[in-house]
Amino acid sequence: MSPAEPPPLLALTPGRLGPGDAGGGASGGEASRLVAAVRAAVDAGLRGVLLREPGLADRAFLDLALRLREVLGADGWLGLHDRPHLAAAARAEGVHLGFRSLGVAAARAVAGPEVALGLSTHAGDDPATWAGADYLFHGPVRDTPSKHGLLEPVGPAGLARACAATDRPVWGLGGLRPEDARAVRTAGARGMAVLGGLLGDARPAAAAAAYRAAWAEAETGGGAGAGGGER
Repeated sequence: MSPAEPPPLLALTPGRLGPGDAGGGASGGEASRLVAAVRAAVDAGLRGVLLREPGLADRAFLDLALRLREVLGADGWLGLHDRPHLAAAARAEGVHLGFRSLGVAAARAVAGPEVALGLSTHAGDDPATWAGADYLFHGPVRDTPSKHGLLEPVGPAGLARACAATDRPVWGLGGLRPEDARAVRTAGARGMAVLGGLLGDARPAAAAAAYRAAWAEAETGGGAGAGGGER
């Protein structure tokens, strides 16, 4: 069976949970609020979530992953940031790798052939290092607090260059809003990976609906969208 790639709209969890949250378990208050936000977004049509909570120990991380698995259902896509050793237990479709993660080959040996392996990529990377990944994130497309002062935004033109440099499907990442959907799609990306604008929004259901509608318009060539070019 081939690995299942993420859906076009993929929500990243905020990454703020830690051992001190409501007693330290993934059943605590902060984790429960995250699950509620995911449930609201799923009810509005979200199909994919990447769980990225580096502050949780494996046990709490797995507990939370299983709760999200239940919310997403059989038709949803669940990815784990790092932790390929938990993919089978979490019944996750994917594992996403960053610069602190295992390499693609090592992660594949742990996660197995059925799990989609994603890789975060940036301007200046050698595309040869992307070999073995099933899908890619590329960014930041727009300015974003997590990368401010560390990585310059690549803009839609930089995203287009990354898409042209690989035969892997690419998701744009970094500061993306619904109005960026057309520019991201025009650049050749398969989808949008969204952190603050979706599960970090005070109204995750409305946010998910807005992103989904914008992407649907982008795929059919409609909508105002954002223009191309560098920022």
